[in-house]
Amino acid sequence: MIGLIDCNNFFVSCERVFNPRLQDRPVVVLSNNDGCIVALSNEAKALGLRRGDPYFKVRGTIDRGGVQVLSGNHRLYGDISSRVMTTIASVTGDVRVYSIDEAFIDMGAFGPETLQTLGREIVRRVRRDVGIPTSLGIAPTKTLAKVASKFAKKYRAYRGVCIIDNEYRRRRALELTPIGDVWGIGRRLVRRLAAYGINTAADLATMQQADIEKIVNITGVNTWRELNGITAIDIDSDDSAPQQQMCCTRTFATNLTRYSDLAEAMALFATIICRRMRKHHLAAKAVTVFLHTNSHREDLPQYCNSSYHPLPEAANDDMTISAAATEAMKAIYRRGFGYKRAGIIVPELCDDRHIQRSLFGDPGDIERRRRLMAALDTINSSSTSHDRIHVASYMPLDSVTRCEHSSPHYTTRMSDIIDIR
Repeated sequence: MIGLIDCNNFFVSCERVFNPRLQDRPVVVLSNNDGCIVALSNEAKALGLRRGDPYFKVRGTIDRGGVQVLSGNHRLYGDISSRVMTTIASVTGDVRVYSIDEAFIDMGAFGPETLQTLGREIVRRVRRDVGIPTSLGIAPTKTLAKVASKFAKKYRAYRGVCIIDNEYRRRRALELTPIGDVWGIGRRLVRRLAAYGINTAADLATMQQADIEKIVNITGVNTWRELNGITAIDIDSDDSAPQQQMCCTRTFATNLTRYSDLAEAMALFATIICRRMRKHHLAAKAVTVFLHTNSHREDLPQYCNSSYHPLPEAANDDMTISAAATEAMKAIYRRGFGYKRAGIIVPELCDDRHIQRSLFGDPGDIERRRRLMAALDTINSSSTSHDRIHVASYMPLDSVTRCEHSSPHYTTRMSDIIDIR
């Protein structure tokens, strides 16, 4: 059996841990630059607000409903997520983190008679130790576990844990699950399946394999198998092919006109993207940079362009990628424009343990950079700030984006720790 534990309204729940005044109040969390709603409480959903709503379009509803608005505090959310996962692991010892607020648990070693008790203990322990409410679905496959977790979240009678452990419960759960709520079924596929009269998970699961293979790809067939209780997605798999590219982009709070400001932003993007590459043991063979003006301001001159800069050999250190991004930006920067959006894309990635070295490269310098980045990552990961050490031209993230409603960094900044009186 496989468990899928899902943190309820995770971003909102993180804020409520440190601000009890938010309990039972409508709350929304906004995206970068306070652009649109990315998370909201059940009370906010009851007012008709939805994830993805642009903030400026729903200001009236928010003001009338007394909704508490918060900017995304992602360092806090990441820290709370790691605490949740550590707590789960302390109970079961076998956790596969799927996203910031979800994790799969291998429960095959536990007998059927202990699953309910164990599941409730996991939910209770996370709430007690971290303060985050969770829902746990347990079933024979990953996809069914995702279905079960939705029922655990929706119906209080389950007390946080829903188990699909027999044929009747499987069929009943699939009959009550819209096809669009099935893991791996996107909006485009929902429309295609609807044309064949497939509107619920049960409609899909009861089809013959030969028929389903005619209208979906191998991923859809695997979903069909999983809904029928046949394991097609191994719990140890990450369900994805190796990444072929990465990107880091931002919409600026205000238009940037000076070259120096854009160069500092590029250093920030390079730092973020290099940290990701090193985490996944990847390196970039080239760097692409783009600049965009604000297309919504028709009263201002418009310009957009991109530049591709190949590297002599693949790299993932901050200095090399930052320098390459700056060189690429020089080729496209034009005076007289206000740039609203920019970013870095590394379109060609390879394993950093098998890099084809340049004939003219200095092996000693390469090793020094590798050790320097390892030391930098160690220091930054053990500190309360991800950017305690960085390249000199780096622009702090807070100065790039608008966060007018941000809560304190309760667990990641010493000055923001709550005072106990």
